[in-house]
Amino acid sequence: MLQHDIAFMSTLELRTLIKDKQISPVEVTKIYLNRIEKLDSELNSYITVTADEAIRSAKLAEDAIVRGENLGLLHGIPISIKDLESTKGILSTSGSIIFKDRVPDADSIVVERVRQAGAVILGKTNTPEFGVLAHTENRLGDHCRNPWDTALTTGGSSGGAAAAVASGLCSIATGSDGGGSIRIPASFCGVYGIKPTQGRVPRSFGSQTVVVANQFSQSGPISRTVRDSAILLQIMSGNDSRDPISLKDNADDYLGSADKMVDGLKIGWSPDFGFANVDAEVLNITEKSSQVFQDLGCLVESAYIRLDSPFDTFWPLFSANIYSTFGRLLTSHPDELTWYARVCLEEGARVTGADYAKALGGSDKIKAHFDDLFDHFDLLVSPTLAVTAFPVGEPPKTIADEDANWFWGYLPFTFPINLIGHPAANIPCGFDSKGLPVGLQIIGRKGDESTVIAASAAFEMAKPWIDYRPKVS
Repeated sequence: MLQHDIAFMSTLELRTLIKDKQISPVEVTKIYLNRIEKLDSELNSYITVTADEAIRSAKLAEDAIVRGENLGLLHGIPISIKDLESTKGILSTSGSIIFKDRVPDADSIVVERVRQAGAVILGKTNTPEFGVLAHTENRLGDHCRNPWDTALTTGGSSGGAAAAVASGLCSIATGSDGGGSIRIPASFCGVYGIKPTQGRVPRSFGSQTVVVANQFSQSGPISRTVRDSAILLQIMSGNDSRDPISLKDNADDYLGSADKMVDGLKIGWSPDFGFANVDAEVLNITEKSSQVFQDLGCLVESAYIRLDSPFDTFWPLFSANIYSTFGRLLTSHPDELTWYARVCLEEGARVTGADYAKALGGSDKIKAHFDDLFDHFDLLVSPTLAVTAFPVGEPPKTIADEDANWFWGYLPFTFPINLIGHPAANIPCGFDSKGLPVGLQIIGRKGDESTVIAASAAFEMAKPWIDYRPKVS
């Protein structure tokens, strides 16, 4: 079996081979580590590679198989961890030179669960400082680069995770999403990623972890197949008393959800959410892709979505929450902050109680609008982004011949879903004329990741993308 083929196997296929002793966790881990050493100088998808620890973990996983022990759902599977997650004994920078030497003495809840499932941690993937930018640059090193074209961005803030998955530098990855940070890089890099319902995956709190007080953010999986994300979401989900907003209802069988029939679902399509400018190619590809669900037995109709200045609602809440965690750095480490982290923190410092209350009211109106839509539809679909990947450090100034906001103009479909707390996934749905991936966003009712996964799996079967490989792979 060729090493390249093993590196691009689905996690579920790899799990079966490991369980049946056809390949060892040590062999698999070495394959990924060798690929990281060979290819990641072009991508900068990892901030930290934990080669020695990964080999030790893989050997322990191998010994457990020999002893006939009960195996976890990801036993021996090489995984990457976004560097916003704290990892015991492993450098955890949060994408900041301020924390360049920080080694926590505790894991985040997500990492706890990944370890308990038997996964082998290869390292920490690249992220912008504190995850507050939608493309992946920081002061720790070079920009993270897109494996389809290294002159282009991966998006962010889970840019390193998406690039590593797309280029075969890990089997599966954890990401997090506070305004689109799973879906944006998944779309730009041509992989699958799902943001769960708010509270589905618990967050860490306490002195041993640096956690952004962002009520919009949820950790979630990024993978090459829908079923791989389903199994990682299964592992990550579930109540934990350390997080007061952690959902107390039991998570569904997400892997089983991937086999559910979707015929009869009512799906609403929106090309613009009522305010967005979208590149003509992206719009054409995603609209045609929405009709795939019609072929799968679903009823697809236009959804009347009209959002009024959603970023003006999102930004005060987002920036104030970031400031509540990192605002002290404006005085203690002013010269070490990235320009964009400073902008976010300074904006957060200016948010008044009245501003915050007004934004909460705006958020409630957006939630009510989507509640009305979900009275009629089982799912909503839209473009994931307004454009395909752009040159590193150069967000588009115009989209569809209209002026575009440099910060959010290319991601009008992602951050509103964080405001309402619903689950949403990016699924690869085609390529533009430059050969760059295009993503379709699938949005579900609050708490209904299962239907999002079922629809995603059905779409994947109808329009498979697993055999596409980026330039750097």
